[in-house]
Amino acid sequence: MFQSKIVLWLFNLQLLFCSCHKESSQSDFSKGRHFYKVTTIGKLASEVNECSGLIKSSKDTTFWTHNDSGGKSEIYEVDFHGKLLSTISFTNLKNEDWEEITRDNNGNLYIGDIGNNDNKRRSLMIYKVKESEPTHVEKISFHYADQERFPPAKEDKNFDCEAFFAHGDSLYLFSKNRGNNLVKMYAVPSKAGNYALLPKGQVLINAMVTGAAISPDEKTFALLTYGKVVFFGIKNHQIDFKHPKKCYTFAFKQSEAITFLTNNTLLISNEQGELAKIQIEKK
Repeated sequence: MFQSKIVLWLFNLQLLFCSCHKESSQSDFSKGRHFYKVTTIGKLASEVNECSGLIKSSKDTTFWTHNDSGGKSEIYEVDFHGKLLSTISFTNLKNEDWEEITRDNNGNLYIGDIGNNDNKRRSLMIYKVKESEPTHVEKISFHYADQERFPPAKEDKNFDCEAFFAHGDSLYLFSKNRGNNLVKMYAVPSKAGNYALLPKGQVLINAMVTGAAISPDEKTFALLTYGKVVFFGIKNHQIDFKHPKKCYTFAFKQSEAITFLTNNTLLISNEQGELAKIQIEKK
């Protein structure tokens, strides 16, 4: 108990010094003033004991979530306050390290067995599931073509991923920047196959990325970290991963998952199962 309290204290201390300075130095945040409010609204059901992904369902008022590595191969439907509504079990799938869930505009869910803390995995997997027919599962397998050592040197440990979203005919993945704070973006086709991925871009973020989400109008995407959310733009269906648009800091323990409610409202969760809403206003 004492050791866990020390770990939590150190983690909160890290959040205290988390800022948006490095992100703002790469862009221009001066165009318009944005105000935001973070409100805790609920707690996930006990079945979700280590939440690691979150996405709004096709019902628009409920959400799909799942547990981290070692959890059951299940996804859980919950309401706005975390109450469990239904469960889908995948008896033929293994939760080696499920880290993210998203959905596309065609009714497909994507579950990412992509966790790679030690940077030793040579093949990662994303499961494509029809939301209305979850018994049918397609497999999207990939590896990072720019990884040469398993594991790489400590400063190059940048082949872990806990964040992706669907856009167009691709899934966009963002590395958990353990090594040099450079977040790399990859793209993989959103159809069954085996792919070798090379980075499509990179940006400096001085906190580890744990979740990603795209706005309903598909003009913005957000990356969640321990202690802040960084926003980027999408123009003419092109992802802009060079110039962060906004960055908001907050204290919400170990933030792990994020999804948009509206273009200006997000829902986030932490590993402790708490849910919070971020409301953004431009003045």
